[in-house]
Amino acid sequence: MKMSVAALRIIRCRRLSTARPAVKKVLPCMDLRKIAKVTGAIVIGGCICVSYEVASLNKAVTIDTQAILQEKQKSYIYLSTTSSTEQESITTGLTHRARRELHKAARRFLEISSKILLHPLEGHGKDVDPHECALWVLLKRSRSCSQTERLQAVEDLAHNTHWQDYQYQTAAQALDQRAAVGLARMPGVDLRFFLPPPLLPQLEDGLSVEDGLRQLLASLPQSEVDECVQYFTSLALRESTQALNAQRGGLWCFGGNGLPYAQSLTTIPSEKVESFCLQALVQHSKVSSHCEHIVANGGLQLLQRVFQLRRDSPKIQRNIVRIIGNLAINDNSHAAIVQSGWLSVLAKMAQSPHIMQASYAARALANMDRDAVQEKYHDGVYVLHPQGRTSQPVKADVLFIHGLLGAAFKTWRQKDLDPITVPTAMQGRDNKDVDPNTDATAARGRDDYTECWPKSWLASDCPFLRVLSVEYDTHLSDWRAKCPAENQRKSLAYRSSELLKKLKAAGVGDRPVVWVAHSMGGLLVKKMLLDASRDPDLQPLLKNTKGILFYSVPHHGTFMAEYSVNVRYLLFPSIEVRELCRDSPALKELNESFVGVAKAQQFQILSFAETLPTTIGPMIKILVVPKHTADLGIGDLIQVDVDHLNICKPEVKDSFLYKRTLQFIQDALGAHTAQ
Repeated sequence: MKMSVAALRIIRCRRLSTARPAVKKVLPCMDLRKIAKVTGAIVIGGCICVSYEVASLNKAVTIDTQAILQEKQKSYIYLSTTSSTEQESITTGLTHRARRELHKAARRFLEISSKILLHPLEGHGKDVDPHECALWVLLKRSRSCSQTERLQAVEDLAHNTHWQDYQYQTAAQALDQRAAVGLARMPGVDLRFFLPPPLLPQLEDGLSVEDGLRQLLASLPQSEVDECVQYFTSLALRESTQALNAQRGGLWCFGGNGLPYAQSLTTIPSEKVESFCLQALVQHSKVSSHCEHIVANGGLQLLQRVFQLRRDSPKIQRNIVRIIGNLAINDNSHAAIVQSGWLSVLAKMAQSPHIMQASYAARALANMDRDAVQEKYHDGVYVLHPQGRTSQPVKADVLFIHGLLGAAFKTWRQKDLDPITVPTAMQGRDNKDVDPNTDATAARGRDDYTECWPKSWLASDCPFLRVLSVEYDTHLSDWRAKCPAENQRKSLAYRSSELLKKLKAAGVGDRPVVWVAHSMGGLLVKKMLLDASRDPDLQPLLKNTKGILFYSVPHHGTFMAEYSVNVRYLLFPSIEVRELCRDSPALKELNESFVGVAKAQQFQILSFAETLPTTIGPMIKILVVPKHTADLGIGDLIQVDVDHLNICKPEVKDSFLYKRTLQFIQDALGAHTAQ
């Protein structure tokens, strides 16, 4: 059968080849016109159909070509959904199919971008623009399981300054909490990396910010707190219920004996009331169990509202950030702090040119940075250097301890101008409540003035040191103490125990350390080291102590304890003043015991003694710590022509006082300060 079919095909072909030539037929003109009409109709109809499809698709999908050009044709595709009203059209099916394909393409684009965060780009790097891909690669690396890779990725993110605005916005939304905190601690980081604080919820009708603060205080438990926290809270809430019911009637009391603030609430500014409440919240935030209540009761959002409301009050803002820093000691609070928008606030505040603002924020951020910081900085312990992440290893610690009525920052500022050029109200001040901006500007008119020479000068000369400053409250008289229970808290023994716990949590003792103390701070250092010598858990602190520098420390007491500007100080001297009296048995025992420990541990010791009297009030001048009482009995003793307040405040960086201090620190630490 197959053969016959093939034969027939061959025969048919032969017949065709032998047939006569075909006669060409000419189409009539009418047929040509018909063909032209049909062809024209098809072409025109096709053009109309294509134009309609283009217009229909243009309504369904809008591509922002300007954004594409601005971002190197690699930006976002913005999709807008519109309902079609031409369902009866014959091209509706094609339109819907085209839309589905475009939606698939857009989804594919987003999937590829997100997969970069989940999968490595090995084998695909040559097909991707490095500039556009670098951000995604760093974001991926910032989530690596390797700590070293995470830290390096965050550093690279911060140091790249060529990102576009949309890339910063992308990073702000894609960063996880760990990487975002790390970026906030990078010096000079671009603030566009951080999302702005979310919108705050509306307050209830008739409820003010100060009312919200009082309600927050009232919701906190009074258990597990010492007497002073209870005292602060009770004063902050005294008459509050009656005041609210009586339209702010009643009395407001928040002082040691209540009399200075026994005024009607209607006459006390809201800022003062808020300040009182914040002081009470600072005390509560030191209690770990109370931190959870503050977060659960909306405290973070309320503090955010007060912070934004009081932008012109640095003191209120510092107290708020102080509370945030206390909350951040508890790891469980970190997520709530970030979600409530505090990260961008802290990052901006950490870049403040004012030492107090920057240090408060740096402490809070360090307590949140569990990827790079293992230490925890409790209330009153501040890192002056380094205040952010650094690739340089820390080789040793230098601790600064202030004296009576001193502070963590003001005690160590640069020496003020001569009294002739300084306003009378500012002479001799060493109070931590003084605004640093006003004080620095009025104290010196030069550009080289520093608010804190350990941070500015010492950190520059010894960059491998961690410089810490400790702060604690002191009072000249019980009449000025805010809490009656402070009498039991103010002894050297109590302060030593309290500070040793804080310093151990901050990692002090894990590396070589040098102590720098002024006035009564030197007695506190001696007590802490003596207590450490008797505690097996604190032996590393004792063994790693390499040197101690004393600025006018009254090792054998001082006449100052027997003088006062006001008679009431003589009648009601505080524990600090009583412990400084000449020939005090407690001071004598402390000094003898410490000298024995210092000799056994071979501490290097340097003491400075003042030679000029200090002006106290309008008529009294006194040599607060004479040479014989500043002499510890071991180590070198150097007399300096300055008074008691300025002996720890070098006039310039090239002064003998600073150069000798720097030399002592470098000699005591030896190779630990070398680069």
